Amino acid sequence: MSSPAFSFEGPAELQAPIDQALRRVVDPEVAMNIVDVGLVYGVSVNTERVHVQVTMTSAACPVADVIIGDIEQQLDRAVPAGLLIQVELIWEPPWTPERLSDKAKSLMGW
Repeated sequence: MSSPAFSFEGPAELQAPIDQALRRVVDPEVAMNIVDVGLVYGVSVNTERVHVQVTMTSAACPVADVIIGDIEQQLDRAVPAGLLIQVELIWEPPWTPERLSDKAKSLMGW
């Protein structure tokens, strides 16, 4: 696995399953996964919870609730039972196109 596009703190054995779960979540406005779009800022895991910090490309994003619900659903399938899944929507630092992965830039013709 290549190094993730977001910070990760927690048990090493959960890094790949969490990364894969987040890559299954698609931003319906651009039809790409949220990791390649650069919406995931960081993940931290402890004995009680998985905390994910995400942003949207704009504060007026009409699909934020859908994306957050999909994150929760995919992580629920990927992490050990009993871990609380907490998705935090943050706005600082603001999303910029520089957060796009090389793959996403290529697909968008950038």
